[in-house]
Amino acid sequence: MAESMKGLRRTHRCGELSAANAGETVTVMGWVQKQRNKGGIIFVDLRDRSGIIQVIFEESECGTEAFEKAAKLRSEFVAAVVGKVARRDGAVNENLATGEIEVRAAEIRILSEAQTPPFPIEEDSKTKEELRLKYRYLDLRRPDIQKNLILRSRITAAIRSFLSEEGFLEIETPILNKSTPEGARDYLVPSRVHPGSFYALPQSPQIFKQLLMCSGYDRYYQIARCFRDEDLRADRQPEFTQVDLEMSFVTEEDVMDATERMVARVCREAIGLEVPLPLKRMTWNEAMNRFGSDKPDTRFGMELTDVSEVVKNCGFGVFTGAIQAGGSVRGICVKGQAEMPRKKIDALVEFAKGYGVKGLAYMGILPDGTYKSSFAKFMTEEELKALAEAMQAEPGDLLLFAADRLKIVWNVLGALRCELARQLDLIDNDAFHFLWVTEFPQFEWSDEEERFVAMHHPFTMPMEEDLPLLETDPGAVRARAYDIVLNGVELGGGSVRIFQDDVQERMFRALGFTDEKAHEQFGFLLDAFRYGVPPHAGLAIGLDRFVMLLVKAESIREVIAFPKVKDASCLMSECPGPVDPAQLKELCLETVSAEE
Repeated sequence: MAESMKGLRRTHRCGELSAANAGETVTVMGWVQKQRNKGGIIFVDLRDRSGIIQVIFEESECGTEAFEKAAKLRSEFVAAVVGKVARRDGAVNENLATGEIEVRAAEIRILSEAQTPPFPIEEDSKTKEELRLKYRYLDLRRPDIQKNLILRSRITAAIRSFLSEEGFLEIETPILNKSTPEGARDYLVPSRVHPGSFYALPQSPQIFKQLLMCSGYDRYYQIARCFRDEDLRADRQPEFTQVDLEMSFVTEEDVMDATERMVARVCREAIGLEVPLPLKRMTWNEAMNRFGSDKPDTRFGMELTDVSEVVKNCGFGVFTGAIQAGGSVRGICVKGQAEMPRKKIDALVEFAKGYGVKGLAYMGILPDGTYKSSFAKFMTEEELKALAEAMQAEPGDLLLFAADRLKIVWNVLGALRCELARQLDLIDNDAFHFLWVTEFPQFEWSDEEERFVAMHHPFTMPMEEDLPLLETDPGAVRARAYDIVLNGVELGGGSVRIFQDDVQERMFRALGFTDEKAHEQFGFLLDAFRYGVPPHAGLAIGLDRFVMLLVKAESIREVIAFPKVKDASCLMSECPGPVDPAQLKELCLETVSAEE
């Protein structure tokens, strides 16, 4: 039978006690981790978010009633214990922060009983994630998950403190917005009072933070909830949190400086990591050519090498055909893997095919200097030697090549170098490599829509020297955009914004917008620009991803209290789900089957 606290007040959290408290009478409350009944003595490990304390029940000390209650304790019962802190007699537990002491119980109250949980509440759980997420309220009791969320809270507090000191104002922007189809899919919310009309949940506060700059607030930030209806990955959720900021009368240098100082402070206060400043920088073009990615992982080498000039006249049609079609031939050198089994190479080929290439060409340079290759019979000894030299390869190395359109070659080799680094254990998991990637393309071509689309968003300012190319060669226009990257993951990105009417209109036209369509979607922003708008720039960092990387979690779900799974559903609450027909009627909605 559960009891009330009956006036008891907790004096300490379990993990806060130490040898300095020896001799004190304390009251601790928490969940029973385990109970061990040794006959005349009962050992109970009591747990709360701060840690575990061992409680000892001896009938001669606590009395028969308390001893009998302690005998009834089971895993996850909630209990309050009054007792005296004592040093352990020679049985120090080095694995426990409170391992030098124990609480000698005088009184206990069972505040809540519990059924046997469906999995053990312990660190490094081997329980399948699906079961843990179904009982997320139990999973959240596990110390490693609690440490992640406690650290997340500290990180958020450090961010708020830094930005406040830097003169930023925390301002909330609307959650119910107008739908803007440009970009990812919106989550839509039907309006009851405006039948047939819908709100959209914000993909970001972009337009509103720009309006705040128009309104003279100078420096804004928000720990913003955002929503995108897109396919999920390990580091992506349908609802997520970003650290959103915007600054007036600044250039990209000001935003990047403030951001990296904020990141350095968070790393120092959260995990004791000193981040050297300023952060390294590379242009988008350099990142793609060296690493095949605009978010390069620089913790290991295996950089891409362009060998198009070396093989353009060789006898291997796969290479020459790609070059003649306007593509490229590039490769990576895998040190010491010349004799990789054919089965593993075939698996790498299949991996590469998943990124759009038809196959991989390979060449191993054996210790005796001979070649093991998929294409050696099509090339002369001199051509093979020249190719190996261009790759700076040595005996014992394996060379892997992709030949196709440049974009595909980048994607394939960029993914392949990361996959090989994981397989060959080349990544230092204790390293934190930050860098900025700058000068992104303003546009990218969409085969699906048969038009240019904005690589970031339509409010990004082009590089000044590229403005004349907006109408004549949009594919060559570079953006004043910048992404901050950590260990091959995009932490966040931002840009200098367009603040002149004429440039914004030219931008919309380059994206295929008519003046009418632009005004229909973004009219209130364009109208605001007529009343005096300062030069401004901003950035947003994905808080969930940042925390995930700092705690070295394998999934973003490990740092979010109540995450969704890959199909954007919640296994615990079973959402999304059907609603009462009366609610649909009130909203003037009806559902149809997916097949219709």
